[in-house]
Amino acid sequence: MKNLLWILPAVALLGGSCSKKSGGGGVKLRNDVDSVAYVIGMNVGLNLQRMDSTLNVEAVCAGIRDIFAGQPVLTTSEAETFYLSYVNYALPEKARAYEERFLEDIAKSNRSYARTSSGVTYTVEEVGDQNRIPVSDRDSVALRWVIRTADGREILSSYERGDTVRSTLRDLNRGVQESLKLIGVGGRINAWMPSSVTYGADGDKTLGIGPNTTLCYQIELLDLDKYADRFRRR
Repeated sequence: MKNLLWILPAVALLGGSCSKKSGGGGVKLRNDVDSVAYVIGMNVGLNLQRMDSTLNVEAVCAGIRDIFAGQPVLTTSEAETFYLSYVNYALPEKARAYEERFLEDIAKSNRSYARTSSGVTYTVEEVGDQNRIPVSDRDSVALRWVIRTADGREILSSYERGDTVRSTLRDLNRGVQESLKLIGVGGRINAWMPSSVTYGADGDKTLGIGPNTTLCYQIELLDLDKYADRFRRR
């Protein structure tokens, strides 16, 4: 069944406990082989949970049992076609629908929030200098930010690290670009950003950002060097 290796690249072998009972579901670990099998199940269960916590565990276990019994309900080809369709189309659509409802609820629950056409849902805490607003993709900005997930987990904080992010506008993700164009130097903005304008379906493993993750940015624009001014100085 080597062709099945594409199905869950992050999943080593088996699913977790195949019983609704807790504490191993009554499984007796009689020897080292049983213990290794159980540890493998734990590892795979954790990966499956990270992938999609709504998965039907009993269905996962039924698939495992059928493979070991040599009687799978689907052929390898059918399984591959269905899985790739689910991962590439159904799952992202489900994530986008949830994300859209989430952002709409934020805007509805607090009238100080507005939305851009891309879905960035924001409130301006401090407008800043309206004569110093980044407009060109070549403008250079200096900013500080805090980035969190929807459940409040902090991913990055330049305040905590004591540093300043310096970049041209075009090298920042689309959501941050849109947010900075809404404030001037000295301005502060809180913005909920859909994954489509941040890290997308790939996420960022280095930062610990999963696929299709909605993020909250708190951004302060510290300084601006306009490209037009630099061009005139030449």
